[in-house]
Amino acid sequence: MRDVAVVIPTLRRPEGLERAVRSVFAQAEALERIAAVVVVDNDPDGSAAPLAERLRSQGPVPLAYVHAPIPGVATARNAGLAATDAPLIAFLDDDEAASPRWLAALLEAQVQTGADVLFGPIRGRVPDDAGWTTAYLERFFGRQGPLRNGLTDDLHGCGNTLMVRQTALPGPAPFDVAMNETGGEDDRLFTALMKRGGRFGWAADAWVDEFAPPHRATLAYALTRAFAYGQSPSQMAADRDDWPGVIKWMLVGAAQTAIWGAASLVFAMLRHPGRAQVYDRCARGLGKLLWTRRFEPKLYGAAMLSRGG
Repeated sequence: MRDVAVVIPTLRRPEGLERAVRSVFAQAEALERIAAVVVVDNDPDGSAAPLAERLRSQGPVPLAYVHAPIPGVATARNAGLAATDAPLIAFLDDDEAASPRWLAALLEAQVQTGADVLFGPIRGRVPDDAGWTTAYLERFFGRQGPLRNGLTDDLHGCGNTLMVRQTALPGPAPFDVAMNETGGEDDRLFTALMKRGGRFGWAADAWVDEFAPPHRATLAYALTRAFAYGQSPSQMAADRDDWPGVIKWMLVGAAQTAIWGAASLVFAMLRHPGRAQVYDRCARGLGKLLWTRRFEPKLYGAAMLSRGG
């Protein structure tokens, strides 16, 4: 029964895309479940088309190429969904590579938990020259969770997920394109699912490696994203019209900014080896406080193209 589509959005990362697709081709235990690998090329120039054609001829499962020329993470995910009618959707990013039992582990956890959305763990990989920030960046680009499968209240990003289409992905375009450049389209989707009583699960053995490219494996980039992650609790509360919750998160953010901001100054002066993590906590606190759209950093879509990466 071929009931799973693996959707891989991509934007000018040919080496990463090939690594990601080939890791799906290597899913020996679950190949018979894969209806298609859907490569969504988010480059206006359609630069991934030749690679997709070559991989299509080499793959053990069907590969569909979709050109979504308007850059944006939500647009790309919606285009991938439109290209398949599979009832189960797995998302893998073009900077990720799945372990050999990745999809089998996600499917097993879905059966065990009955969750609408399953998350899996991620090992962060950074370039060898990351220096003193290496340990921090590996944790930042990684994802940890429980050692066993089960339901969870912790929400994560779309990379390395399995979703039940009928319940988790309503309508033809469930990802909000207003989030194309800022990200957070997954937060908005999951907040709506939570309000509908949806369930979230953790697949402990569904490992992927995430390879941070050099232009992302920097302290400045990570802290900018940490600020954006910090905005998420306040924004999700606002999306639920939970204004007491917004106030609560802003107060938490103010306290975190004050505490970790002071700690950041001390750790910086001492050049403490763990100072990056302290900066990260301060950035997340500041994000909870400055959560409105005007403060959202633009990290994806057209913003990526304007930076050349």
